[in-house]
Amino acid sequence: MPDLPTPQDATEAALFSECWDAVLSYSDLCTAGSAAANQLATEAFSTGIREARDSDAGTIRGAGRRPPRLPRIPLLLTAVRTTAAAWEESGQGHKLDPDLRLWLNSEKAARYTGPPLQRPLALRGLRDMQEPDAALLWLAEVEALPLHGVARRLGLDPATVSDELTQVRGLFRDRCQRNHLDTPMDARCRSYARLLDAVTRSAGADAPGDLSRHLATCVQCAEAAACLRLNGSGLPAALAGGVLGWGGLAYLERRRRAAEVRLGAGRPDPVDAGPPNPGAHKARVVRNGLLVAAVLVSVLALAVSIMPAGSTGDGGTAAGDPSDRQPVADPGFTLPVTAATRPAEDSPGPSDSATDAEDSPDPKKPDPGPQGTTSSTPATSGPDDDPDPSASEPVTCSVDYDLVNEWPDGFQATITVTTERALDDWRVAWSFRDGQQVGQMWDASFAQNGDRVTATAADYNRTVTAGGELAFGFLASRDGKNSPAYDFTLNGHDCG
Repeated sequence: MPDLPTPQDATEAALFSECWDAVLSYSDLCTAGSAAANQLATEAFSTGIREARDSDAGTIRGAGRRPPRLPRIPLLLTAVRTTAAAWEESGQGHKLDPDLRLWLNSEKAARYTGPPLQRPLALRGLRDMQEPDAALLWLAEVEALPLHGVARRLGLDPATVSDELTQVRGLFRDRCQRNHLDTPMDARCRSYARLLDAVTRSAGADAPGDLSRHLATCVQCAEAAACLRLNGSGLPAALAGGVLGWGGLAYLERRRRAAEVRLGAGRPDPVDAGPPNPGAHKARVVRNGLLVAAVLVSVLALAVSIMPAGSTGDGGTAAGDPSDRQPVADPGFTLPVTAATRPAEDSPGPSDSATDAEDSPDPKKPDPGPQGTTSSTPATSGPDDDPDPSASEPVTCSVDYDLVNEWPDGFQATITVTTERALDDWRVAWSFRDGQQVGQMWDASFAQNGDRVTATAADYNRTVTAGGELAFGFLASRDGKNSPAYDFTLNGHDCG
């Protein structure tokens, strides 16, 4: 560890060791090399520790209540951002990441140092909480530590820490709701404030269409929705982005990977890392089902192929008759072969289907195999390809992909799909060209596997009338180029 402030006692020495890793991780994101990262981390760590000590000393001398302050790790991370801003002003900006320099000279960075009521809602909400409560929320949601580790670090009872985290999430939501109402906003945003509070309190609440469209175009209200909606998986991204600003989502991903390494195998338990993504769970179920179906079909095909040739009886067909080798999917229902529609197992190609049609003595004979089971490979997200009654025929649809806002390491977009047929449920899937990663989504749940993303309808907007629209929005991270999404499908069928 470099030359850091001298710990005052053993407790502070342990705290220094735990915090330094987080500070260095964020400093590495903010700089153009390892030497600059160590220098920035050292300066920011020293500044943050002095600020924390001065605050503690002032509280002791005044024998009063401690002023609002971030817990130790986010306090030190904000010191990294302010130290980087000081470097830019003093002519050392060449040591910083080029995208960070652009951000530091934009209006986005001014929000973090401007009037308190204009600062990000998550930053204000976390600062208004008692420090032990705020530390519990940050360690569990952003640092992605397992709850037993959080309990040990904060001196809590491991048996009750899960209940305490639930209560702390509720406290954070209340602070954010109060701050949202105190924020200066225009009349349109003010008219939606109470409705937004009511809709985000329950996972099954019905969000009116006008509110959904407003959230897709208003950054301020979208930030509020992310902080107020505790039933989804967007709280960690809201905290990291609201407190850090630039690089928040990238830092969040780094800390989750670091937590995986510390645990030694796999991702932290979902209870410890926050509410699970229902779309991801459904994707795993669908992929497992497809794998089992593919194995069964392969075994059946192998058994048929090794049977001796010859007649099976009067008027019967030979064991190798093409009518017994029809594709699993109905030949009359063909999807274009793309990354989203390629079968999970090798199946007869178009030429085989044509041969079957010519050689079969009864072309009207129904397909003996199960219908509609050819779906995507595991390289796709999964839920996009789960067959349902509403997807039994091709759906005529069109897609409008709208880039609402963009910044150096992320962007906000909204997707509107118009369908000519009524739907009882829907899944919209698409691909990214430049490695973009969705961080949070509203009016739908999502799963992402590689470049393929699948958005699944929420409980309150599953039904779409004929000629109607479905819409949802999301925030995503990017690294450099940000090409528009492509290869859209609705319930597994191509959209224009």
